[in-house]
Amino acid sequence: MDTIENRVAQSEIAVFNLEDLWDNRAVTELDIAPFLTDGLMLQEKPFRNDVKAYDWSQHEDEHVAVFCSTDAIVPTWGYMLIAAKLEGVAASVAFGREADLLRDYYVRALEDHDFSDYDDRPVVIKGCGSDTVPEVAYLIATQKLQQHARKLMYGEPCSSVPLWRRPKETPDTPDAEAVGVTKPDLPSPGS
Repeated sequence: MDTIENRVAQSEIAVFNLEDLWDNRAVTELDIAPFLTDGLMLQEKPFRNDVKAYDWSQHEDEHVAVFCSTDAIVPTWGYMLIAAKLEGVAASVAFGREADLLRDYYVRALEDHDFSDYDDRPVVIKGCGSDTVPEVAYLIATQKLQQHARKLMYGEPCSSVPLWRRPKETPDTPDAEAVGVTKPDLPSPGS
């Protein structure tokens, strides 16, 4: 009887899973409207008192997205004061909603990631069905991996969509300028 051979497992294809960059900490959306007078106006003294009285420790090790659910005009320093209170407590802080926080998180994580393990390898960027990974992460990962990988695909190793392949360098084909080939003179604009 013939044995079934898993050629995908034996291949040199590397899988880059963006979900592996996520730390699985809770994400909390913190609405600052309750810190505002009537939910609409930031009055400095009451705002500072409410911020001071708030139990910031409840956000320990969480990712906190800070936003305002009302149409209030909140001065920038109001958000900055809250960010200062979350420093050393929250895992991260972002302006906006959960989607904004995830975007910021992945942009930072991909900027800091070491892609050298993918040098000159075919790479599949794992996809299909993540609620955590924002679309922008796939775009950034593609650009970062193009600097390292030989070939990029999307999906799963067993069924992937080809995205990009490094052009083959041909040592037999000399550079045109190196062999004295010149570009034809073109008329200048307006002549």
